[in-house]
Amino acid sequence: MVEAKLQWIDGERFVAKASSGHAVVIDSDRDRNTAAGPMELVLLGLCGCTATDVVNILRKKREPFTAVEVRAEAERAHEARTVYTAIKLIYTVSVDVSRKAVEDAVRVSEEKYCSVSAMLKSTARITTEVHLAQHGVKELQKK
Repeated sequence: MVEAKLQWIDGERFVAKASSGHAVVIDSDRDRNTAAGPMELVLLGLCGCTATDVVNILRKKREPFTAVEVRAEAERAHEARTVYTAIKLIYTVSVDVSRKAVEDAVRVSEEKYCSVSAMLKSTARITTEVHLAQHGVKELQKK
């Protein structure tokens, strides 16, 4: 069983602790913005889930990647419960990795392994984009 516990600090800020023993501060007050908000954490969870899958799949295929970055761009509903309605996942992998191997890894993550993606699909259309960087992810970001 997985458990989570949350304690109020002040305002709309809380400290949350999972059964793993790790804690994170959550702040729903976007004006104060002292920590990630709950919906940001959902996107971070999605990025972490699918990135883990992609790294593991590429390792199994013995692809010579040196960096993996997953970025999420999301749109939320305008009315209450402002759930995510569209999420675009942008994968950047470097250096001499096969495009087909990355695209296959992304597809397998989405269709078979990523539990966060599976949950979010009930409200959000998830699309993907793959970029290959020859000089590493940091170099690509500078351009």
